[in-house]
Amino acid sequence: MIGIVFLSGCGGGISKERMENGKKVYQMYCQTCHMEDGGGVPNINASLKGSAYVAGDKEKLVRIVFHGSAEFTNEPERRYQNKMPALPNLTDKEIADLLTYIRNSFANKASAVVPKEVKLIREK
Repeated sequence: MIGIVFLSGCGGGISKERMENGKKVYQMYCQTCHMEDGGGVPNINASLKGSAYVAGDKEKLVRIVFHGSAEFTNEPERRYQNKMPALPNLTDKEIADLLTYIRNSFANKASAVVPKEVKLIREK
């Protein structure tokens, strides 16, 4: 029997389920500051729209979730009034789905993040 993989319009092989799960995590932990549309609040909370951080290095993005604003200690140009909290309590799957959602929403198009990648970064 041949299996069929559902490919959503969100990018190669990113399932609708992962996007929905990621959106739920976003709504629970991120939306208050980054807003429903991912636009953030100028000089207060970072925008996720078309963000080089969002679409860039996955490891850096996962570390931002683990460490919050502390990840930007050596990047003084990244100053926002509100400090992003660290969210290391999220599971590897929740983080992977969240970041996959963010990387494929808000004018972003990037590859998925998988739980195994998050786990490897967590273990470093």
